[in-house]
Amino acid sequence: SKKPKINPKIYAFKDTNPQYKGFLKVGYTTVDAFLRVKQQYGTIRPGPQPWEMVLEESAMLPSGSNFTDKDVHKILKQMNIPNPAGEWFECDVKDVQSAIVQLRAGKSFSRERIKDFKMRNEQKVAVNRTERHFHSFSSQEGKVPKMLWNAKMRFGKTFAAYQLAKKMKLKKILVLTWKPVVQNAWQEDLETHVDFDGWQFSARKNALTEKQLNKNKPFVYFGSFQDLLQKNKVGGIKSKNEWVHATHWDLIIIDEYHYGAWRENAKDLYQSEEDKKDNALIGDIDKFSDNESGRFDIEQMPLTTNYYLFLSGTPFRALTTGEFIEEEIFNWTYSDEQKAKHECTDEVNPYRVLPKMVLMTYELPESLKNIAMQGELDEFDLNVFFKASGTKNDAVFKYENEVQKWLDMIRGAHLPTSIDNLKRGATKPPMPFQDSTLLSQLNHTFWYLPNVASCYAMKNLLKKKNNLFYHDYKILVAAGSDAGIGLNALPPIIEAMGDPLKTKTITLSCQKLTTGVTVKPWSGIFMLRNLQAPESYFQAAFRVQSSWSVSTESGDDKLIKPQCYIFDFAFNRALKLVADYAISLNVEENSNKNPIQAVEDFTKFLPIYAYHNGAMYEIDAEEVLHIAQSGTSGSMLARSWQDLSLVNVDNDTLNRILSNEEAIKALEGIEGFRNLNQDFESIINKSEHVKKVKKNINEEDISKKDRKKISDEEKEYKSKRKYYREKLLKFATRIPVFMYLTDYREFALIDVIRNIEPDLFRKVTGLKIEDFENLLSLGVFNSKSMNERVLKFKRYEDASLTYTGMNKHQDTVKLGGFDTVIDKEEILISN
Repeated sequence: SKKPKINPKIYAFKDTNPQYKGFLKVGYTTVDAFLRVKQQYGTIRPGPQPWEMVLEESAMLPSGSNFTDKDVHKILKQMNIPNPAGEWFECDVKDVQSAIVQLRAGKSFSRERIKDFKMRNEQKVAVNRTERHFHSFSSQEGKVPKMLWNAKMRFGKTFAAYQLAKKMKLKKILVLTWKPVVQNAWQEDLETHVDFDGWQFSARKNALTEKQLNKNKPFVYFGSFQDLLQKNKVGGIKSKNEWVHATHWDLIIIDEYHYGAWRENAKDLYQSEEDKKDNALIGDIDKFSDNESGRFDIEQMPLTTNYYLFLSGTPFRALTTGEFIEEEIFNWTYSDEQKAKHECTDEVNPYRVLPKMVLMTYELPESLKNIAMQGELDEFDLNVFFKASGTKNDAVFKYENEVQKWLDMIRGAHLPTSIDNLKRGATKPPMPFQDSTLLSQLNHTFWYLPNVASCYAMKNLLKKKNNLFYHDYKILVAAGSDAGIGLNALPPIIEAMGDPLKTKTITLSCQKLTTGVTVKPWSGIFMLRNLQAPESYFQAAFRVQSSWSVSTESGDDKLIKPQCYIFDFAFNRALKLVADYAISLNVEENSNKNPIQAVEDFTKFLPIYAYHNGAMYEIDAEEVLHIAQSGTSGSMLARSWQDLSLVNVDNDTLNRILSNEEAIKALEGIEGFRNLNQDFESIINKSEHVKKVKKNINEEDISKKDRKKISDEEKEYKSKRKYYREKLLKFATRIPVFMYLTDYREFALIDVIRNIEPDLFRKVTGLKIEDFENLLSLGVFNSKSMNERVLKFKRYEDASLTYTGMNKHQDTVKLGGFDTVIDKEEILISN
């Protein structure tokens, strides 16, 4: 469906009747203002026009929100302008214009407590479940209870978190984030909703300062990890932040947790200022992580609190590492949201304004694709295709001619279709800036490019004379230091949009504004860079799923954005990330679903259309998995068994091994595990000691000698932990060899090991079956990660055997993973 035509306006007119002399009537309409006033007079006073229109202005804000005559009336009353009746005010045109200017500047409008919406059902569930969980921990001394909300973007995590604090009567709330740009959302929800009247919001910028807070009343302090936990040059906490550390908080909220301390390329918070890179501002921090397990380490935090609440839309690492147990997780996915939207029977559907997402993938013509074929699998590489050099006005693409053809293609002007494809009945696909339906909904789009040079090269190319089509769009660059850091990057983009119902914009970015921000007018995102992690991909993708509606004269909301779009030009990559994302969400009550079911549930509400082999068609769940997994190779699968996530050697696991005599005996019988007891105890004790010292480093005066001793201890236990992880990983890497030697594809691998070929397993791995199962039960091996790899191996082998015509397992009813079995009848999903 096309975007509805709507034109919100504030209008003012005067009546020629002498009794209305000096008065203006101020109204609001989403249709033609002249016709609206004529309707008002047509039934009352027929004949010559007894009124004169004196003002007609847009009621849209650059943010995509709109204001109405009621908001203008409120400002006029604050200006002490007489209002003897209804919408009539004793004023002139300049007064009304002044009120509109104030509204557009955000004065008296954006911070009035005008919001009174209630929690949705899923928000109530999250709040109630979290409150029960927190209270259940009150008797457990020494433990700080924690909860993870694995809730997709647009769930309303900020609003629900505040409701949790209010329900539990918590008064001191600290919000910590790796993404300072999310401050706007936290501040607006607290300052504009009637439920939080009397609450105070404090932050470094654009909010109350610590000295202005009344600490006897509820308050929220918003801060970034980079600022609050970073030390000054002499090793102490910055003086302006000392009060934060001295406060015992009722609740600490860790927002945007997927950017957390476990990121592999993280930088230490405590390194010197000159060594720090700008990537710290995108969350690359590892100070508070347990590097061995990849988990966030609460005990390392130099802050105290009664409760921890972690918020993320894509916490996949936290889910797979077992950082949170089942009762510590609340889940709300995109599928849950869209299902609720379809099933809601209430008179007012609270999910109606949340757009449905559509993924459109395009396989580029060979003439364009060939210049960027890279890697072991000879796959199309977007980073190569959009590679650029130079700065600002001098930036250019390496393959400018091909990028120009791509720009022509997305508006339908460069679509070579081969003769063979035409013979098969191929048709040209709907292109974003050519198809009339798409074009009407894509006035504001976000283009996600590889780096700063690519962003400026794209701007320069779009501005060229031959790209006249794109001259209707304002080209906005949100990249590099000129675009502003963190919170400062958003206002210029919003301001440049002006009235978003009248303007057209293309925002170019390589990192900024891809998480934690809301820009209502964005309705499409172009994925023009390589992203390997589903977290990063869908964090960016969900930026365009923000609701956008405009108030009508009747008080109802007119939906501006019923659908939003993801456009991807790396076909295999896109489908692989969809599969990874859907399967990663397969947690809690859905944990028994096989991968096909998980992908099917996801794509039911996020349809995928692919332009592939000369035709455009919708892809079903089975095809998503097949195409995603056919992009792998035997060597890649073999390397996946060298992944450190297959083995756990964190302190909890080592303690479990030490308390299990059979496990110790089994491991000590293997070369390399001679001093196991002594080494494991050393790792645990020294790591706990280092953690304790680091946690209390602010209160202790540690000499250089002691600092070196701590550093040496840390290096020693990390080295030992790495040694034992690699030793244990050798057993995991032998499992693919065992799979090659067995032929029982319908059984779960664990059953083959236990019941059918235990002797073969011992010969290949060197472990007795009972010892392997014991280590598995202690959590030394990650069965969920193994399960995923076994299924990928069998699918890959099936495809290879089918291709050679040698597959004797074609009639196999079931396919076994590591400890699960998939019924193949469930895989055969009809279109």
